[in-house]
Amino acid sequence: MSAWQEKRTDWKGDRDAFVADQKAVRKTGKLPEHLGPPPSGFALLPWLLMGMGAFSNLFQGKTPNPWIGGIGLLVFNSLYIHVVFRAFTKEAREARSTRGALLALGVVTCLLGGLYGGSWLLFFPLLGLAAGAIVRGRWLGKTGIGLSALAGVVAGLRDGWGAVNVAYGTFLSTMVTAAILSLSDAVRELRAAREELARQAVEKERLRFSRDLHDLLGHTLSVIVVKSEAARRLAPRDMDAALVQVSDIESVGRQALTEIREAVTGYREGSLAADLDRAGSALRAAGIEPVVRQSGPPLAAQTEVLLGWVVREAVTNVVRHSGAGRCEITVDGSAEHVRLRVTDDGRGVAPPAAPESPVSGIGGTGIGGTGLKGLTERLAAAGGLLEAGPGARNGFTVTAELPVDPVDPPDPARMAEPVDAVGRVRSL
Repeated sequence: MSAWQEKRTDWKGDRDAFVADQKAVRKTGKLPEHLGPPPSGFALLPWLLMGMGAFSNLFQGKTPNPWIGGIGLLVFNSLYIHVVFRAFTKEAREARSTRGALLALGVVTCLLGGLYGGSWLLFFPLLGLAAGAIVRGRWLGKTGIGLSALAGVVAGLRDGWGAVNVAYGTFLSTMVTAAILSLSDAVRELRAAREELARQAVEKERLRFSRDLHDLLGHTLSVIVVKSEAARRLAPRDMDAALVQVSDIESVGRQALTEIREAVTGYREGSLAADLDRAGSALRAAGIEPVVRQSGPPLAAQTEVLLGWVVREAVTNVVRHSGAGRCEITVDGSAEHVRLRVTDDGRGVAPPAAPESPVSGIGGTGIGGTGLKGLTERLAAAGGLLEAGPGARNGFTVTAELPVDPVDPPDPARMAEPVDAVGRVRSL
């Protein structure tokens, strides 16, 4: 499908939207989204009535050489209709064939006006109207002045001082038509931009929500599963220990409900210390020895939230995929940056890669699945870095680094941007 055909399809879509809005107005009485029909060449056709005087003279036999006048009138009307209907799509408007048709229209207008004069000179304002519909930008002023001068010269040779009115009408029709159509194009572009921004906002909010749910539920459900298995194993021989695990399951579930509500509203705040405690509890329930070390100055709330996401995802992957017996979580802070490292002694296998997401392409090939991809973008939005890959000896290592004072808190809009070299997932 050509670009012009696509534009025609868009015009038909605008027309259908206008019709639907009018039906909605009749039912609800509310102001429609589309305040008028989409512009088209039909809006410029009524101006052909300016040539009725010439047609009347031709029909009444007042025009010498009527066959020449009739053919000229037919050619003029045909070229005018062809030009104005191509004025409402940019590709067709800028095509050489359209400019050639406009030039031919000018030649026919000069011939008819110079040959007959009188009411035939009114074709010059029509020529200006067609030129204003086609010519935009820096050439508009020169075109308007040039056509006015041409109309004035031809009309002056036929009607003397009456040429002033013809020249003025030609200039006015050229400039006013171009201004109105340019304003209409600008309004349509602004409306399209607003609709695109609204669509992107919905997409980015959907992306934020899907990431939050993945990171929240992935970790929480893994903890619940692990603790449920531990409670089932302990119940036959140590009911008190099993009840402790059940109590932990209840606590984790209640906390998950709170965090999901916060994720829905977009105002989740977390504590790195709480995430580290829950990570240690999940690791112990899975039979993995946790080793947690934290040093450095206090961190900003947003930094703790981001590092908490990393702890959740990394520990969930250790529990589900590593087969490790020991997991070390180290947080080192300095005056400039803070680094979090999660290392296990398991098989060194990365979490399975997730399929391509319909929202923004999360997943695909590479190290890690949806969780690590989402974390990479979260940290990149805050000026941070995420590295994930097999450890130096064995096991798997996830390292996150953030500036102590991020330039801007990451928001859903920035999280949806493509990840640059600073925030890519790299193999260690």
